[in-house]
Amino acid sequence: MGNIPLHDVAVVGVYNTKQARSLEGHTSRTITVEAIRGALDDAGMTLSDIDGLCIGGIGSRAFGYEAGLRHTWAANGGLVGVSGVLEAAAAISNGIVNTVLIASGSAGVYTQRESTAPWTRPSNEFVECWGLFTAAEFALVARRHMERYGTTPHQLATVAATIRNNGNINPGAVYYGRGPFTPEDVLNSRMIADPYHLLDCAMTSEGGGAMILTRADRAQDRPKPPVYVLGGGMEGEGPAYQHPPSYDMLDETGVGAAKRAFRMAGITPNDVDVCEFYDNFSWEVIRMLEVFGFCGQGEGGPFVESGAIQPGGKFPIVTDGGLMSFSHSGNVQRLQRIIQAVRQVRGDSVVNQVPNAHVAITNNGGAGALYTDVLLVGDQRP
Repeated sequence: MGNIPLHDVAVVGVYNTKQARSLEGHTSRTITVEAIRGALDDAGMTLSDIDGLCIGGIGSRAFGYEAGLRHTWAANGGLVGVSGVLEAAAAISNGIVNTVLIASGSAGVYTQRESTAPWTRPSNEFVECWGLFTAAEFALVARRHMERYGTTPHQLATVAATIRNNGNINPGAVYYGRGPFTPEDVLNSRMIADPYHLLDCAMTSEGGGAMILTRADRAQDRPKPPVYVLGGGMEGEGPAYQHPPSYDMLDETGVGAAKRAFRMAGITPNDVDVCEFYDNFSWEVIRMLEVFGFCGQGEGGPFVESGAIQPGGKFPIVTDGGLMSFSHSGNVQRLQRIIQAVRQVRGDSVVNQVPNAHVAITNNGGAGALYTDVLLVGDQRP
């Protein structure tokens, strides 16, 4: 594709706060500020080095005002996952801004524990009268795949057990020490929305995370090695969580985004060392493996049972425990998938460090969300 401006951008700082089911004494604002301080320390920077903001929850301009920052660029959408990183990287690579701080956090939001989390029951005509909450939306597409290709509940449970076992040995994970898990443990947990059992689904928690991106020429001589943006893509089929998903519409959502990301990076799926996928539900990982080109359409079930996704396998997945075991805290969970990808490439993952990890893929969204965003990062600037 010739010169790719995004290749002029590097991640120089990342940080996750403590993650927990409930963080007593914290609000979304205080935990976000804690994450920001941690990312600045990791990058060897201060707020005076920042001239661009993408702050979830608090709001970029509100945070900039309260922090005493002036003349800062602010992300238009304020989304802190893959889309926020790509927006910030585009602004940096086009000379609009030099260094962007991305951060968010959540605490004290989910208080009605007898009900499903508020973000799983958006207010629209398919939820309030029919009960089509988020798990059911994603379950519909998974069930269609199972009927079409023979994908089994045990294959879904293999994904969930793998991810939960990764979190089981991660001291920073909310569900640290809760395992180990077998696929049978997943299948024996209570049904939530067929085919999803409780342990097939992401949890709810609280915590914060932050990341700093800057120009590649400013990324040198930082405390940690830079991790470069290799490529990315975004693809959607409509407004998220407002319409019932259709498998025929969504079976290839993300194919184009992944192809663009790999084309920009000049690599193929075989060049990827670690897959920090967005693991909101177990079958979604099977879908990602197929859609992103790691295996053929309909082959994802046997592929996950082959050992390929395990620690030490060809494509280890969700190495910190992900949304199922590490944390699922508000919008920052999208950013935390990228943070773990960066740590794997830097070689300082707290757990399950992949030897000689040079390239990582991560994503946000999924079938029930009607969108898929993809990001590739690596330790070498193309």
